[in-house]
Amino acid sequence: MGIFNRIFNVGKAEAHAMVDKLEDPIKMTEQGIRDLKKDLDKSLQALAEVKAMSIRSKKDLNDSKSMAKNYEQKAILLIQKAEKGELEVAEADRLATESLSKKEEALEAAKRAQEEVTRFDNNIATLDKNVKKLKSTISSYENELRTLKARARVSSATQKINKQLSGIDSSGTVSMLEKMKEKVAQQEALSEAYGEISLENRSLDDEIDDVLSEKNVKASNSLEELKAKLKNKSE
Repeated sequence: MGIFNRIFNVGKAEAHAMVDKLEDPIKMTEQGIRDLKKDLDKSLQALAEVKAMSIRSKKDLNDSKSMAKNYEQKAILLIQKAEKGELEVAEADRLATESLSKKEEALEAAKRAQEEVTRFDNNIATLDKNVKKLKSTISSYENELRTLKARARVSSATQKINKQLSGIDSSGTVSMLEKMKEKVAQQEALSEAYGEISLENRSLDDEIDDVLSEKNVKASNSLEELKAKLKNKSE
């Protein structure tokens, strides 16, 4: 039996691990907020219903009080009529007694209505407290959700950048740059060597043409003019 329990516990642990991997904290928070809003809607509906019953009970209370007062006034009027001789005393007493009985029934109804009003008002206070708590909780969770979404975007962007940076082979890049520098240096040296070789391999005609070139002629004339100026100054 023990080995089956161990196998079951291992399977249960693996199942929990799979669920943890599938859980998305943002989606879970959004679902939690949706559930709370459903609870809030139900609480608001219950609050409205209890308030409606409270309003009706208060109306019944006022009606019963008014009825009791009205029956008492009728009993007084009946007695007054009997005193004035407008109504037989026995009949007045009978009707007055019936009116007072109705008054007591109205007072009992008023008492029951008052108890209902008190109970409903207590229920309203409790429901109103729960509604305010739910609203505050939902607002708090929505603020946390906005923060969580912002953090998720930042962490996702950071993760991408870090992943890209981690894929860069800095040592290989430096090695390639060094090889490039060496290759360029070799090309520059080779170019310079070819230049020297080309000068060494000039023919006699090339040297003559170079001496007689316009550039060298101008330079020679400038040299002669400079010598003449120096000679004039010395004289």
